[in-house]
Amino acid sequence: MFTGIIQAVGTIRSIAPAGGDWRVVVAAGELGLGDVAVGDSIAVSGPCLTAVAVEADAFAADVSTETWERTAFADLAVGSPVNLEKALLPTTRLGGHLVSGHVDGVATVRERRSEARSERFVIELPEELARYVAAKGSIALDGVSLTVNHVRGSAFDINLVPHTLERTTLGERRPGDRLNVEVDLVARYLERLLPGAGEAAGGGLDAEALARAGFAGPGAGPGEGG
Repeated sequence: MFTGIIQAVGTIRSIAPAGGDWRVVVAAGELGLGDVAVGDSIAVSGPCLTAVAVEADAFAADVSTETWERTAFADLAVGSPVNLEKALLPTTRLGGHLVSGHVDGVATVRERRSEARSERFVIELPEELARYVAAKGSIALDGVSLTVNHVRGSAFDINLVPHTLERTTLGERRPGDRLNVEVDLVARYLERLLPGAGEAAGGGLDAEALARAGFAGPGAGPGEGG
């Protein structure tokens, strides 16, 4: 598990085919690897990878064809910057939200514009993931824990403060760029666990399903409470 609080920006040192999958070597930048051992998990721009070799300033990981095809990993090349976060410890401050490192899909930057000292991004989601995103809820983009401002259909917007722009790869993102997206764990499990929640069109949650399960007050109807 991770928190979505990026600890360092690394770079892709090499990418090579390996028995039908891929072996990736990541230069760790400012991420200290002194406490990292073979078998440990590191989130690399979202996906959770297992270190198969560890050097003083770099680590290697195997990327399966499944991960390669379902994430934006295929967009990476030697020299590409990547967000890095080591797996959380019981003593880690949970400054973001619980992130599993299991990417749900790929989103696209639709717009970017300046807003005071921050940057507002409009992100387009795959239709099948839009139902898991709520205003003021949490989402992870390229492994970064962010708060959703507004949701409009399959698009949502976020604000990135100067610190996030400077300390993650998101500061370099422009319209048309693809991002790894992981929706909030709570939304995914809630849909699975609530009786009848999957019966709605598209299998998504709605206010009526939440009300039946006792999570919404009387008279709350679809579309209310945004």
